[in-house]
Amino acid sequence: MGTVSLNLFPIISSRQRLDINRVFSKRLFRHKTSTNKFFCIDDQISKNFSSDLRRLSSATNKKDSGIVLEKDSESLTNGQLSSKMHEGLGIIDFFGGKKLLITGATGFLAKVLVEKILRKMPEVDKMYLLIKAKDKEAAMERLMKEIVNTKLFECLREKQGTFFKKFILSKLVPVVGNMCETNLGIEEDVANRIAREVDVIINSVATTTFDERFDVALDLNTVGAARILTFAKKCEKLKLYVHLSTAYVCRQSEGKIIGQSFGKGHYVASSSDIFEEPHKHVHGLDIKAEIKLASEMKKSLKENEIDQKLKDLGMSRAQEYGWPNTYAFTKAMGEMVVEDIKGHLPVIIIRPSIIESTLKEPFPGWIEGNRMIDPVMILYGKGKIPGFYSDPNIALDVIPVDIVVNSTLAAIAKHGREESKPEDSNSSDDHVYQITSSVANPLVCRELSDMAYQHFSLFPCFDRMENPIHISTFMFFTSLEDFLSDMKNTNGNEKISPRKELIRRKSMEHFKYLAEIYQPYSFFDGRFDNKGVEKLMKCLSEKERKEFGFDVSSIDWKDYIIRVHFPGIRKHVMKERVSEIKPLQYNSCIIQNSQIHQLSAVKKQTS
Repeated sequence: MGTVSLNLFPIISSRQRLDINRVFSKRLFRHKTSTNKFFCIDDQISKNFSSDLRRLSSATNKKDSGIVLEKDSESLTNGQLSSKMHEGLGIIDFFGGKKLLITGATGFLAKVLVEKILRKMPEVDKMYLLIKAKDKEAAMERLMKEIVNTKLFECLREKQGTFFKKFILSKLVPVVGNMCETNLGIEEDVANRIAREVDVIINSVATTTFDERFDVALDLNTVGAARILTFAKKCEKLKLYVHLSTAYVCRQSEGKIIGQSFGKGHYVASSSDIFEEPHKHVHGLDIKAEIKLASEMKKSLKENEIDQKLKDLGMSRAQEYGWPNTYAFTKAMGEMVVEDIKGHLPVIIIRPSIIESTLKEPFPGWIEGNRMIDPVMILYGKGKIPGFYSDPNIALDVIPVDIVVNSTLAAIAKHGREESKPEDSNSSDDHVYQITSSVANPLVCRELSDMAYQHFSLFPCFDRMENPIHISTFMFFTSLEDFLSDMKNTNGNEKISPRKELIRRKSMEHFKYLAEIYQPYSFFDGRFDNKGVEKLMKCLSEKERKEFGFDVSSIDWKDYIIRVHFPGIRKHVMKERVSEIKPLQYNSCIIQNSQIHQLSAVKKQTS
């Protein structure tokens, strides 16, 4: 899931149990990295990209046995299913001796993925990690500083003991590269070696800023997909290409959202196709024209205009075609590119929703950076905002990062086996996995705010004078005007110094920006179906369920949010020390007050 550009104050690690038996309100359901050069892509890749699009768009659409195989699997006898469950997917066996290429390895999700593979599948041969750096020494420095030496790897460090460094250096190979360059910016001899050896490619690189410059987002999220797929086609023994995307590539914003692929020719749909499947086609969208538009605008602008104008362009183009922001739009186009030029290459697409801190592994609560829901909760806990501009009844589709990793590893093992046929995985939507929670186990926004109130009431943040910051129950605003008006009243109208007035004005601008950029999600009324992942889970053996489980329906949101996620944010993001976490000694009256509030303080728009 995407992020927004924020300059937020620093977040407690508390493993103390909260014994408040809070009665939640009934769940409500509704049916309804930048570069200076633009697109460093050489003529050869450009030709490959264009020729692949032409070839595939003119190719006949042959039906294969994929759908028949799915029907056959549905009709398995109970005995066959029992045998299959006992055998499992063989996840550990699959990764044994395999060589992987992983892009975006310094990112949040990829780090957890790498750690899990090393800890649970140490027999993996090698992982080539594409790292943007000036030379090999700089790449190794980033590997050690940003990945290996982080707290995330403490469990693995303890497990390996004195052999940890040797183990790491034997398994992880930093590769100097750049997704904005031809051949991924990898030296020719290194690229040739990887192409000869690699079994699985996992593309995790992306810019996730919602309102990123259009040229930058296109370069990484869209054209980057073409570059790495072009490289993947050169790999002699490649068993699988894994494309990490987002559930929000859909343009649908209400009702049940099925995990469908965009399919070949998505953006050149005929009018008849549009009427048949209105959510699956985008009439008039031309990816190459979008790339050209961004490039030409950049050339025409003055230096001091480039950033803002290209940000505005990305948001306007996204919204014109029905996506909420530049991030979702360019990731969707990236998927379209993958579907159009993959040919017979075995491909799976992973679409997680809002990725947050670890649920269990390698330990509960690890997180890096401000994720989707965190900026608002941090501001609320620090007493900066009384609530937010949001519908209290929507389901926030949150998914812990280790659940995403386990699901991805299982999908790789299922689709990456040598006996699997490329046409089987490419013939239907079986290669698309929505790793989501809003259908299987929804977390309603009202309940999240209730949890936030509980946590920050019992474990408050402290101001500069080390006084506890007292918060009120979370309020929901149905209009942006009401939200901003309340913020102005909260800040007061008394005369203050020019410096403080400047700070207050900038804060108001930031709150407005936050409300506007989050609006498509804070009023998002869709629910993501995860049947593909549930079907995948049935393939696991009992042992695999314990080591690689990803049952979203079993998550206790109250326990996860209050005792795992919030403490994790405060420790790993806000950098609060454990010693600073001091629960307040509340009397029974305050506890009772906490229990009877239903957090339904919705400020209705004034007539």
